[in-house]
Amino acid sequence: MDFAMIFFILVGALSVATAVGVVTSKVAVHSALFLLVHFATLAILYVTLNAQFLAAAQIIVYAGGIVILILFVIMLIGSAPMETRAGYRSWVPYAGLALGVLMLAGMALTILQMPLTPLDPAANQGGVPIVLGVEIYAQNILLVQLAAVLLLVALIGALLLARRPKSEESPISNLQS
Repeated sequence: MDFAMIFFILVGALSVATAVGVVTSKVAVHSALFLLVHFATLAILYVTLNAQFLAAAQIIVYAGGIVILILFVIMLIGSAPMETRAGYRSWVPYAGLALGVLMLAGMALTILQMPLTPLDPAANQGGVPIVLGVEIYAQNILLVQLAAVLLLVALIGALLLARRPKSEESPISNLQS
């Protein structure tokens, strides 16, 4: 193994470790900082894969915008260690597991059916946006749609986790009804 492969594996392992830290951290600020490090390691991985445009977009949009927005919201509303609710129905984890397995099977099927013809290396030098767009939206549209469904499910899950039980509603909402 050469140095580039060892570097890629180490940065990939750090990326996976920080992603696990985002999910398992009970303090919201720590989770946001893990997310920032995760986005930075993804940008490093993009650079090692010769996709400088994606690395710059990753840093500018996600690390520079989204994580800072999350940190501002956390600082404005305050954060306390999150406690999970034990009152969910018993079938919910199994439904989530089944949907996750179904999504992984669909992604594996798509990846196995993909042609193994690489892009023209000269056209992809630095991750030219036009070439990337044609590649992503012409040949890999199913993966884009699966990612969109995954983001929608994550949004709905975040909304369900963030909603207050009816007994904890604010007195202002009771006055408006």
